[in-house]
Amino acid sequence: MEESIAYAKKYLEDLLSFFGFNTEVGVSAEDDVIELSIPSSHLNGFLIGQRGETMRAIQYIVGSALRSGGYQVSRVNVDVADYKKAKAEVLSQRVEEWVEQVKTSKQPMALRPMNSADRRIVHKVASDAGLVTESEGFGRDRYVTIKLAE
Repeated sequence: MEESIAYAKKYLEDLLSFFGFNTEVGVSAEDDVIELSIPSSHLNGFLIGQRGETMRAIQYIVGSALRSGGYQVSRVNVDVADYKKAKAEVLSQRVEEWVEQVKTSKQPMALRPMNSADRRIVHKVASDAGLVTESEGFGRDRYVTIKLAE
């Protein structure tokens, strides 16, 4: 595990230095996932990209480098200036509102398509509130439906 962490950290720092951004990347590990944190800078917008697309691409590149290098752990989570953390908090609050709407109306609610990380947050918050969730659809059109437990 330690080798995987050291490699992922060094790889990301080298990748960032290619763009002229020399910084110390924060690193931790949780449940076989390497968490890499890029500090806030003037490049936040560039590194995050539109709706986090660039950040997810960087995450994919680091994970692929770990897999191709034969490292033990290849699951990676890259966050720039706590963007994902803030986004998850906002989404959690929205899900709590949706949960209340479902409880009040007693009708299932189909959400817009979202990525797997966002769907995971919806599943967790809704199940903690005692509701049932179900992912439906395929690929980029995959979405979650929140409904009352039967």
